[in-house]
Amino acid sequence: MKKYHKILVVGPSWVGDMVMAQSLFITLKNTHPDCQIDVLAPSWTLSLLERMPEVTKAIALPLPRGKFGLMARIKLGKSLRSEGYDQAILLPNSWKSAIPPFFANIPVRTGYIGECRWGLLNDPRKLDKKLLTMTVQRFVVLGLPVDAPMPPGCPKPAITISKDRQQAVIDKFKLTLPAAASVPDRPAAHSPSMEIKILALCPGAEYGPAKRWPTEYYAEVARHKIDQGWQVWLFGSDKDKADAAQINKDTSGLCTDFTGRTSMAEAVDLMSLANTVVTNDSGLMHVAAALDKKIIAIYGSSDPGFTPPLNDKAQVISLNLICAPCFKRECPLGHTHCLTGITPDRVLDAIDG
Repeated sequence: MKKYHKILVVGPSWVGDMVMAQSLFITLKNTHPDCQIDVLAPSWTLSLLERMPEVTKAIALPLPRGKFGLMARIKLGKSLRSEGYDQAILLPNSWKSAIPPFFANIPVRTGYIGECRWGLLNDPRKLDKKLLTMTVQRFVVLGLPVDAPMPPGCPKPAITISKDRQQAVIDKFKLTLPAAASVPDRPAAHSPSMEIKILALCPGAEYGPAKRWPTEYYAEVARHKIDQGWQVWLFGSDKDKADAAQINKDTSGLCTDFTGRTSMAEAVDLMSLANTVVTNDSGLMHVAAALDKKIIAIYGSSDPGFTPPLNDKAQVISLNLICAPCFKRECPLGHTHCLTGITPDRVLDAIDG
């Protein structure tokens, strides 16, 4: 079997998928310990890649998501020729994602056939969705020989956070942490008798409202934990600010609201300070899993078997209704019972369990 030394991975465009891609990076390093892994991906993912020790270099794709940009992709590919890559692995199934590796003259270009990419790929793989039922499996397989046993074992993502990065966000946001919550190396963090009391809530889900647990339920969970002395932190993007504001209003402003105030890097570093995360099926759920947090993951329209949090501490809550998973952005039946039927008490029991 040929040993590839320098590999270009064309990465995905979603936060959760990029986290799961780390399982591929770990697999490549386990198979070829001396390989160099560079990742071509949207610029907003670079801070995640910086926290993955398997990645040597992250290369920003100079195009917004959804833009074809044929000439820009050809130009990018030609600019990569001097890097001397031995193999390219394409995680997206799109035709456009295969253009840069082709014009970079990378000798082995591996990916799923996707949008009729026969001419652009020379190591095409056929995806067996019944055998590879999870997204992470589909990523990992592309780093293995064609005749490797299926389904593959998938190492869990593990984002690395330094205490300097933690301290930087503590200082920037002027945080006062609970007595037991600490940056690594502070003695209190190792005391088994003291519980870290920071609860992170992630009420957003970019895909749509059919993946979002009701804000009033999040608020009820927050109120209970605040009454018990916990700090509650709210995470999300600008799109989640209204939901976060409502949760904070319902808790008399006692939550710390980070929605729309942080970069992706800062959100990751802040979340590393929490010990428990309640979250919809979202990119931040996968970030929390890769940070090895205790997670209560709430699933509505999506399938926990397809994109589960890759973490042994995670507890998935799904009602498994006959109408779910529907994979719709909005409930086609107009009631979202798959989410409203999950009570705050059930989530609180999972937090305390």
